[in-house]
Amino acid sequence: MARYGEKASSKVEKAMHEKKRGTLKMGRSGKTVKSRKQAIAIGLSEARKAGAKVPAKKTPAKKKNPAKTTAKKTPTRTSPAKKSPVKKPTAKKSTVKKTTTRKTAAKTSTRKPAATRKSPVRRSAGAKKTATTRSKST
Repeated sequence: MARYGEKASSKVEKAMHEKKRGTLKMGRSGKTVKSRKQAIAIGLSEARKAGAKVPAKKTPAKKKNPAKTTAKKTPTRTSPAKKSPVKKPTAKKSTVKKTTTRKTAAKTSTRKPAATRKSPVRRSAGAKKTATTRSKST
């Protein structure tokens, strides 16, 4: 049994002919159709309107029972859900901009000059060993 009738075939053929000539236009926008698939779709749509034997448009799956869909579905899990560790709320950082600290005359007078201050010497673990061995050898 044929899916499409003769009328549908003639409408699609007519739409394809118009598409090749450049006279087939889209619905509301009125733009020229350039796609072969679009031309076929327009032909089938016109055939449906004319009452030709054409299968219905493909639409998303229909819901069988609307009463069942309104009920809340339970999740189908085979293993128990893993709980994520509870995160402690972090303190929000203040939005106030920090200004550069300027040394006042009182603060600078109480501090020692930079040349007299002792700064901690940072060495890697390997540097400490070599320094101690050098001092022992001398």
